[in-house]
Amino acid sequence: MAHSYEDRILRVLEHIYDNPAGDLSLDALADVAAMSRFHWHRVFRALTGETCAQMVRRIRLHLAAMALVQGDETIDRVAYQVGYPNSRSFARVFAEAYGMTPAAFRKAGRLLPFDQTLLQKGPSMYPVDIRNEPARTLTAVAHKGAYGEIGRSFESFAAICSSRGLWPRMREMIGVYLDAPDTVAESDLRSYAGASSDLDDAPDGMEQLTLRGGRTAVMTYKGPYSGIHGAYGDLFGAWLPKSGEEPADLPCYEIYLNDPQTVAPEDLLTEICLPLK
Repeated sequence: MAHSYEDRILRVLEHIYDNPAGDLSLDALADVAAMSRFHWHRVFRALTGETCAQMVRRIRLHLAAMALVQGDETIDRVAYQVGYPNSRSFARVFAEAYGMTPAAFRKAGRLLPFDQTLLQKGPSMYPVDIRNEPARTLTAVAHKGAYGEIGRSFESFAAICSSRGLWPRMREMIGVYLDAPDTVAESDLRSYAGASSDLDDAPDGMEQLTLRGGRTAVMTYKGPYSGIHGAYGDLFGAWLPKSGEEPADLPCYEIYLNDPQTVAPEDLLTEICLPLK
């Protein structure tokens, strides 16, 4: 029975991400879940910690933030694509969540350090420490496609953990990014969304992988996930050339110190981890 509810949650999450401009009302999502709207509301909140409306709003605004920073569509078009045909209401809701208008957010996001000349002349914008990280066993959901869309896999991971009572076995939330986005087609990018755990085996629908411990450059980034690509530019363009360090032949990973359900986007804390030789 638990797996039946889990399947419904996963089906609804996929529907939200695939149809942000569509009808995502409680009634519509209850139909996707094939449940009574009254019971569905309670089941969804119990398993995700959010109401349907709260999750729909959060996902729509996250997708909008990614589009504003990384795309060239007009703000009105971005608003329409995430289910806000009225651009004024979109601007108001976006400002409530992100602390600035969509136009200001787009401008701020595009001032992140992409210019390699500026990077090489200036210091790193974000603090970097070299730490000895422990080896970790990661239990995770595999994700293929744009790194900016890994949130949908984290939502699936969380739903599975809630449905099966796995949270007591989980520790830090972690994302692992296997490919360099400038050398691999976006549709082929491979990553994992999950958490370190003490599980001996991977549950159905998940995988286990080992993160090697050792010397690691750890950059602490504060802000919305839509801006994290700028922090990577800072890490590789400003800090690394001046550090005298050499990266190990291992993927970067991110440790998430809080989550978008409990803090505002500008207060999200992420540790970007670069294994070193």
